[in-house]
Amino acid sequence: MTRPAQAKALARAPSPGLRIWLGGLALALAGLTVAQAAQGQETAQPDLIRTYGYSYYGDLSYPADFPHYTYVNPDAPQGGEISEYASGTFDSMNPYSRRGRAGRYSWAIYESLLETGAPFGDAAPADVYDEAYCLLCESLEYPPSKDWVIFHLRPDAHFSDGTPLTADDVVFTHNLFLEQGLPSYAEAVRQRVINAEVIDDHTVRFDFAPGISRRSLIDQVGSTPVFSHRWFQETGARLDEPRMETSPGSGPYVLDSFEVNRRITYRRDPDYWGRDLPINRGRHNFDVIRVEYFSDDAAAFEAFKTGEYTIRNESNSRQWATGYDFPAVNNGWITREEIPVGSPPTPTGFVFNLGHAMFQDRRVREAITLAYNFEWTNQQLQYGLMAQRYSYSQGTRLEATGVPEGDELALLQSLGDIVPPGLLTDPVVGAHTSSADQLQDRRNLRRASRLLQEAGWTVGDDGVRRNADGQVMTIVFPYPSSGSATTEAVIESFLQNLRVLGIDAQGQKIDPAQYTERTRNRDYDMVFDSYISFIDTGTGLLQRFGSEAADYSLFNPAGLADPVVDAVINASLMAETPEARDTALRALDRVLRWDMIMVPLWYSPNEWVAYWDVYRHPEQLPRFSSGALDWWWYDQARAEELRAAGAPLH
Repeated sequence: MTRPAQAKALARAPSPGLRIWLGGLALALAGLTVAQAAQGQETAQPDLIRTYGYSYYGDLSYPADFPHYTYVNPDAPQGGEISEYASGTFDSMNPYSRRGRAGRYSWAIYESLLETGAPFGDAAPADVYDEAYCLLCESLEYPPSKDWVIFHLRPDAHFSDGTPLTADDVVFTHNLFLEQGLPSYAEAVRQRVINAEVIDDHTVRFDFAPGISRRSLIDQVGSTPVFSHRWFQETGARLDEPRMETSPGSGPYVLDSFEVNRRITYRRDPDYWGRDLPINRGRHNFDVIRVEYFSDDAAAFEAFKTGEYTIRNESNSRQWATGYDFPAVNNGWITREEIPVGSPPTPTGFVFNLGHAMFQDRRVREAITLAYNFEWTNQQLQYGLMAQRYSYSQGTRLEATGVPEGDELALLQSLGDIVPPGLLTDPVVGAHTSSADQLQDRRNLRRASRLLQEAGWTVGDDGVRRNADGQVMTIVFPYPSSGSATTEAVIESFLQNLRVLGIDAQGQKIDPAQYTERTRNRDYDMVFDSYISFIDTGTGLLQRFGSEAADYSLFNPAGLADPVVDAVINASLMAETPEARDTALRALDRVLRWDMIMVPLWYSPNEWVAYWDVYRHPEQLPRFSSGALDWWWYDQARAEELRAAGAPLH
């Protein structure tokens, strides 16, 4: 029991003399707490860790008295507006409901105890990985066993409506996510966090289940957004229902206005309580962040040319290669940058719905994977700008190579009969090569055809592939009408190769709202989607790749449920050393690639950004984010210069 909990329990004792003694003890403890805070890590309990940030191994890159993150400009001017686009529609401003299509950045107004990400989706801190620093809390304490954690909240933290943010709001939010949050999230947290307790207005304690890994527990409860208990109580709003009303947040921006399916505007809160914190210095520099909505990418690009919005993260390789030849670029009003990406590429691909019987045969998945021709696609449709992805930790120390050896082999062997024999003896699954000269690589298609035949799918005289029951092999592949023309062309070229194999491959171009509904309900055979790359472990890997909620998790679009995957993730979570953790994660990369849950596609080693030349950023950008909406700033003098020259800036 911690000293605050001890004092609370003793205060209920009936003896008047004891109450007098407790009053003196409370004063002594208060003085001791102040002294301990001045000393940094020291606490009354010798083995208790009290700190200003959190990483699993305790190695924080920034000292307790750091003035600001090293990658920001601490003297960046504040003001101006930055705007970007979103495709499709929105009908809700509640991002935590399974229902409805939430507006872009509708989560950005909320904060958490620890800063584990910037408001508008950038990494924070963006120069280190798996470290979090106090935001709503001013410190946290926990034993070396990490059986529990206590957060001490900043007394001056408050919501945008002026009401104080207290420990009651933290516990209320935790329970709200358990009761009304996404089922896969709620179930995972409920099994791991067994108690959330208000100690006093500015102190909250979480206790964790015994016998489980301590990974991703403190940072889990520390990264949950905090809502206003009072607002939910007064309005009767639910977390699991779409709505346009938003509860007050405590973050640097507030929702200013919106027009459904047209735009959303966020405005910097002049009364933001945390503006002077070291972690916020040089950040949140724009007065206004605006999102403009368009029906599709083509319409959005035309609007960018005319200054309707001012910054664009380009995802269309063809457009990046050929589309930026227009006056605003040629006369220097628009700047283009290629910013190196320091994280492993996102595992994007054509994902199989493993709930469908035909995809439960690995030979079928391998055959369909062989129908994708990266080399031709990259040359003909993507202007040679892409590299081929194959690993879930590509380019890092965790990328599996060759056949398993040493500790990795020993780990896989220790799992017994659940491990397929080939996983122990075969080289790791890599990307197949194809001819760049023609879409249909005959060598790969012949190999694919043999695999399908071995799996019981044969081609009849009519050229159609069927199984022994006469069922036609059909693949329905929906994709949103708001996507780019290049992505549509890539999908259609892939489907064309599937048709050559005798498969009834159907692409369905549908509106974004219908697409959202279908993907949430897994109403597809294959879909263009993504998982997560990893360079460290965490219980989030179980949500993404694990069996626990495979039947319904929105984070596991394939519905992967593999006991080998579960075992190696758990081995990484229980690892007592970084070396053992890395061994398990290399095994995880190997197993995921063996499972072939998706056709791996492409990635760009650079982030492509185009923007009207009124924004500036530090010369040296951090590894894990480009940070346009976080630590860039507005150049007022340049904006006036461009307007004087006739630039159509708002």
